[in-house]
Amino acid sequence: MLDDLSRRFINRWQGGMPLDPRPYAVMAERLGCDEDSLLRCIRALLENGWISRFGPFYDASAMGGGLTLAALSVPEERFDAVTARVNAHPQVAHNYRRDHRLNMWFVIATEHPEEVADVLRAIETDTGLRVYDCPKQREFYIGLQLHIDEQGRVDTVALDQRALRVDTEATAIDADERRLIAATQGGLPLEIDPWSAVARSTGLDAGEVLERLRSLLERGIIRRIGAAPNHYRLGLRGNGMTVWDVPDDEVEAVGRILGRMDCVSHCYQRPRHRPDWPYNLFAMVHGPDRDAVRRRLARIEAALDRSYPHEVLFSSAILKKTGLRLAA
Repeated sequence: MLDDLSRRFINRWQGGMPLDPRPYAVMAERLGCDEDSLLRCIRALLENGWISRFGPFYDASAMGGGLTLAALSVPEERFDAVTARVNAHPQVAHNYRRDHRLNMWFVIATEHPEEVADVLRAIETDTGLRVYDCPKQREFYIGLQLHIDEQGRVDTVALDQRALRVDTEATAIDADERRLIAATQGGLPLEIDPWSAVARSTGLDAGEVLERLRSLLERGIIRRIGAAPNHYRLGLRGNGMTVWDVPDDEVEAVGRILGRMDCVSHCYQRPRHRPDWPYNLFAMVHGPDRDAVRRRLARIEAALDRSYPHEVLFSSAILKKTGLRLAA
């Protein structure tokens, strides 16, 4: 069980970290504790795996980089070896095992768009397996907020303004911003003045670090600044990637409906790979367990005007979870 401060910290600070000269002091005040207690709390959550990191979440595509979701069908006897080969690529930001014939799904995030194809080719060469490339064609919603109650039960909660998200237009980053991203992509320093610590590693001054972070946030290159809860560790073990075969002229309407469901954290249109993969709409559905996900999937089906062929691919293991990594 988490202590009360840890629970309230996770509930409150999954995003929205104040870009203030003393951010942890502001956060601590809002939680009713002191700054040192909060810093100890965050360190313990990281050390014990309750959260995977605390800091900015960067969008590779918004900075002009490349981003795709890809899948492999891996023979069971080769699964561990293939996992090692795939994860060895630093551009692989996330990798999940899913219960399906296509049993390995991974995200590639690169600094330059053309690198994505290079990484996919390298993985095909390394593994001898066909890679199914499913880049985002349209984004309908992204955002996962967890809530832990006083008994330690965790679930998703509805976010404010779950409106259709308009993709951010990509903007180039300059050399200073690149150094700043490389310095903070693994998390922020847990110090009273984190900006001075970042400044020392980037050659910027603390005021410019804050100014640059604000700019990156406004431009959509930073999606949010906060904690990344380990939903498996916290008990949210029902995670299903629902995939739908929707006529192309209906996908926008259906995507809007799915994107507004409070149990959906991501909703994208992606390409089909017929005949092996007929699905073009992806929506991640979360719940405390698989039965809860199935009940929520039934609720999604009831919200649609008609029935569409679909499947749910449950995740059974996190194979890698680092996020974007630019070379230093």
